[in-house]
Amino acid sequence: MTSLRAGLLGIGMMGRHHARILRDVDGVDLVAVADPGGDPHRVAGGLEVLPDVHGLIDAGIDIAVVAIPTRFHAEAALALADAGIHTLVEKPIAEDTETGRKVAQTFEERGLVGVVGHVERFNPALQQLRQRLEAGDAGDVYQIATRRQSSFPTRIGDVGVAKDLATHDVDLTAWVAQALYASVSAQTAHKSGREHEDMISITGRLRNGVITNHLINWLSPMKERVTVVTGERGTFIADTATGDLTFFANGTVALEWESVSSFRGVSEGDVTRFAFAKKEPLRAELEAFRDAVNGQPTQLSSMSEAAHTLEVVEAALRSAGDGGALVVTDAVT
Repeated sequence: MTSLRAGLLGIGMMGRHHARILRDVDGVDLVAVADPGGDPHRVAGGLEVLPDVHGLIDAGIDIAVVAIPTRFHAEAALALADAGIHTLVEKPIAEDTETGRKVAQTFEERGLVGVVGHVERFNPALQQLRQRLEAGDAGDVYQIATRRQSSFPTRIGDVGVAKDLATHDVDLTAWVAQALYASVSAQTAHKSGREHEDMISITGRLRNGVITNHLINWLSPMKERVTVVTGERGTFIADTATGDLTFFANGTVALEWESVSSFRGVSEGDVTRFAFAKKEPLRAELEAFRDAVNGQPTQLSSMSEAAHTLEVVEAALRSAGDGGALVVTDAVT
């Protein structure tokens, strides 16, 4: 089988990792890179650093990865669609929902594979979590809560923490629960003197009734990436920084201390930390992109799903601007 000729737009902090992995994915040849800022991380190797997306297109590529600042995503993606090139765009899909929907519609109308790099779908802990929830290991799911906290990444300047990080949590929650968002409310804070928010707290409800909560900021001197799923049989905790998944089961042994049992509702049962293979999420995502182009089903985020994720985040920002008022979202299918 002939290898897919790949082009990479953007070889900065994120693009350098795409470059490393694309060179090592079977069935893919990285033949062109482009970045108007040059090659600060020296990942181009023997390839010429082209100035823009049009240079990539002229190189005769089959697939492209777009890893440039958010405000340039749509323009680059639409140019690639016009050229008939299957494309993976880093999240978020675009600066705003309307533009994201336009990009998604364009790829769909052209019959092209258009996906968005919501890489948490390929985190081994979350993949295991989704499988176990689907199998009913937690019983009915009541709540999904996430925490994504760290210091400010200097590479981000064109969006706030909501569009940069909350998009991860919104997408992974909907994907793990296999349900779209119905409504959200939120509060934001601006504590570091930047134009965009650096802290957001989002509360929501999915269309299947599951309650959601997301705490996200760029103001913490440590890095935390945690997803907690509470159900009728116990609680799963996925640490996506380490790829670990642990299940805290509800107790089956009756407590002798009646007043405590009554107060707590459930008792503490067995704790299980699961062992499973752990592939680098970005590698798994790029392999899935290759597979999608070759006609295989994958768990990649479609552009329409990514537009819904962006819509939810923008609804949260509107809610915060209106004092935390509830905002109902429009489901994108």
